[in-house]
Amino acid sequence: MNAWRALADELARWRDAGREADFWWRDDDAARPDPALERLLALAADARVPVALAVVPLAAERALIERLGTEVDVLQHGTDHRNRAGAGVKKTELPATEQPRAALNRIAAARRHLQSLGARRVDVFVPPWNRMPEALVPRLADAGFRGLSRYGPRSVREPASGLKQVNAHADIIAWRGGRGFVGEEEALGIALRHLAARRAGTADADEPTGWLTHHACHDEAAWSFLARLLEATEAAPGVRWRGAAELFGSQ
Repeated sequence: MNAWRALADELARWRDAGREADFWWRDDDAARPDPALERLLALAADARVPVALAVVPLAAERALIERLGTEVDVLQHGTDHRNRAGAGVKKTELPATEQPRAALNRIAAARRHLQSLGARRVDVFVPPWNRMPEALVPRLADAGFRGLSRYGPRSVREPASGLKQVNAHADIIAWRGGRGFVGEEEALGIALRHLAARRAGTADADEPTGWLTHHACHDEAAWSFLARLLEATEAAPGVRWRGAAELFGSQ
């Protein structure tokens, strides 16, 4: 079945059940204004869809924060997005071998730096490569965070007291296949599986299906897909795109 037809059918099932299908959009690795970011922001503005930018604090330029103003929610994407994993270990900025206190001090310092640039929101933590030691999670609230966003269906809504988790679920980049667009069938298939699991009760029904993009890596196929996705969901009744401020609570 055509993937777009399958999306329309799944959204119809939500409507038939008297439910609203909701999505959210997270874009990772922002650091500076550039043409790709401008294209992303224009797409979001034209479709009137909120996008949350996961900004790398120690690489962020003041010009980026000034460009975003108060209209785009800024999430904290680690500290410097540097891989600290040992040989043979999946990439992570926060290896299990690092002392928790040292990691938290680094995260808190990066948060303060992002705030000093004038960022509107820095209270949601997005670990680079979506990985961090579970032992650090309960301590994020003490460092000033009220939200955590990783990848995949969440197992719990609050992994720690005072910390709400809302993840992304459908990454449109083929990281192991040339870093281009993953393809319509794959991208829509991931989202459809999450939507169906939510509807059936095998995934948290209250976690909106999250789209994950990386504007700096988009080829024309990725841009075309995004434009079509926003158009298709905007035209579909019973669909709502939710912003990070709503999902995690206003600062």
